[in-house]
Amino acid sequence: MPELPEVETVVRGLQAVLPGRRILSVRLGKTDFIDDPKLLSERLPGSSIGWISRFGKFIFVELSGGARDTNSEAQLHLLIHLGMTGRVTACAPSEPVRPHTHVFFALDDGNELRYTDPRRFGKIRLADDAWMDALRARWGEDALAIGAAEFVQRAGRRGARIKALLLDQHTVRGIGNIYADESLWRAKIHPARRADRLNAKQLRTLHRAIRTTLLAAIDLRGSSFSDYVDAEGNPGMFQRMHRVYQREGKACRRCGSAIRRVQVAGRSSFFCPRCQLAPRTPKRSRARKK
Repeated sequence: MPELPEVETVVRGLQAVLPGRRILSVRLGKTDFIDDPKLLSERLPGSSIGWISRFGKFIFVELSGGARDTNSEAQLHLLIHLGMTGRVTACAPSEPVRPHTHVFFALDDGNELRYTDPRRFGKIRLADDAWMDALRARWGEDALAIGAAEFVQRAGRRGARIKALLLDQHTVRGIGNIYADESLWRAKIHPARRADRLNAKQLRTLHRAIRTTLLAAIDLRGSSFSDYVDAEGNPGMFQRMHRVYQREGKACRRCGSAIRRVQVAGRSSFFCPRCQLAPRTPKRSRARKK
């Protein structure tokens, strides 16, 4: 599933080509992943595209105007979540259409914005400012914006497993399975450790590891395994730098031990058993036999 680095890479690609463009028409295929497809079809034609940004794993496209908008200053936002297999690309209409391409936005420069999603686990929604404010209020700070002190304060009071905490978008947004595992390996923390049993130094080390991992992944345009590509249709390269994710049985690049896999929070978690020591299991007291 595309995570913060992949979505950030797509957003930067879209920022280079979309701001200032006007949407001329909308063509939809399958729509079960779109919240109110009719609203999308009616309101988007004639809209002008403003800035494109990232919110966690969401792509936000600012819009103004529109075919049925009597107030040209009204602010609307197009939200796109890539799910597991979604991709957003800007291209010429003459380019071959990939299978499972379900959304086509014709732009005033002659190009198209296309959304492709074989499994249709993604989401597209047209939202107003009130809906956006409610979303921001529910979710945690961005993984690249949260400061060390706030991260330590939030994580240190939670009794959840640290891997589960990193995946909880209400605590810190943008991190998924790949970068949680890679960050925990950098910080030498086992994914099943309880967050409230990590000391402040360990949590600050993890905060630093998260930033280092995410920024390195952005520099290499994310991780590609099967479906993810950037806005130009190119795969990422960070998968070549993975230290633990999907490397079960391979040697740890720090100590040489075999990477293992365990289930944490219902997700496969990859770790080094020597670098990331498992939490101790409390000993059970046995009643004396009379």
